[in-house]
Amino acid sequence: MLKELDPVQYQRYSRHLILPEVGLEGQKKLLDSRVLIIGVGGLGCPLSIYLAAAGVGTIGLVDFDLVDLTNLQRQILFTTDDVGKPKAEVAAKRIRALNPDVNVLIFKERLTSENAMEIMVDFDVIIDGTDNFPTRYLTNDASVLLGKPNVYGSIFRFEGQASVFDAKRGPCYRCLFPEPPPPGLVPSCAEGGVLGILPGTIALIQATETIKLITGKGTPLIGRLLQYDSLAMKYREFKLRKDPKCPVCGAHPTVTELVDYEGFCGIGQAQDEVPVTEISPVELKVKIDAREEFLLLDVREPNESEIACIPGATLIGVNELADRLAEIEPWRDREIVVHCKTGGRSLRACGILLKSGFSNVKNLYGGIDEWSAQVDSSVPRY
Repeated sequence: MLKELDPVQYQRYSRHLILPEVGLEGQKKLLDSRVLIIGVGGLGCPLSIYLAAAGVGTIGLVDFDLVDLTNLQRQILFTTDDVGKPKAEVAAKRIRALNPDVNVLIFKERLTSENAMEIMVDFDVIIDGTDNFPTRYLTNDASVLLGKPNVYGSIFRFEGQASVFDAKRGPCYRCLFPEPPPPGLVPSCAEGGVLGILPGTIALIQATETIKLITGKGTPLIGRLLQYDSLAMKYREFKLRKDPKCPVCGAHPTVTELVDYEGFCGIGQAQDEVPVTEISPVELKVKIDAREEFLLLDVREPNESEIACIPGATLIGVNELADRLAEIEPWRDREIVVHCKTGGRSLRACGILLKSGFSNVKNLYGGIDEWSAQVDSSVPRY
């Protein structure tokens, strides 16, 4: 039986109460609901604050990370004074200050195959605010196995998308994306960038869908994918169909328990296929100071090179490298040190070079970010 509202709650939620589609019954459902937000980042910050304001009774926050200065461009719950503090703790404090009705549960740990079912089991709605494929597939599979709706959102540069995956009534995430992309093909926000206000738009769609699921009103995005292009200011909708052969929610599922999602997404395998030697920023500095002959290859984008660069580097973006190998042909049997921002794209570039017959290739550990941290602080970190 749903609890009655007290006099203060009648005032706090008055704008909901006078909406016939929400009303007293809908607000009681919100106060009685339990929602889990996985990731307190660009999506999780606006999600948590708007759902708290709406009166969602219990909000769980899963995040093991600390607030970083680079987060502040889009993660609106955090301030400069919060840098270095646990995201989940800071977010919980902000939520409680906004609405004391909300019971905030924090899980300062990485979501894994070992803990996901235990963490998710007691929540009504799961919200995917993650930024990596292993956790995204893990969230989907656990939601399907537990019979929970999964409110999905993702962002990249100037575009985002959202849907509701509920295997009881429609497709799941694996019906749309049966296999993850190859490791390194899709840059993270740290490497590819993201418009600061974009996560807010997608998160508000997710929050709206969550409230609709809880109150049972409206038509949820089940079986539909909504894509948003902020530069063109356009939305596009795509119909999604349940895949009868889906390994998780299909007629004859083969995934009946959580698996190794790092392995499923190929994390760590790409490097194992072609072993890559790494070099530290300090070791690179020694080589430069000794005026050794080697090619320093920067595989970032030109706009990144304008922000920060290591003097003497040759710039060829990783996505162009395979078509421009002739430009570095003289270095086929000589030493090449490859770098990007943090080491991911350069690792992929090393693989391209090694598979193409370049014999002496090294990856700069941590990229130009570690170069700035360990060697030359005058190089901006971005």
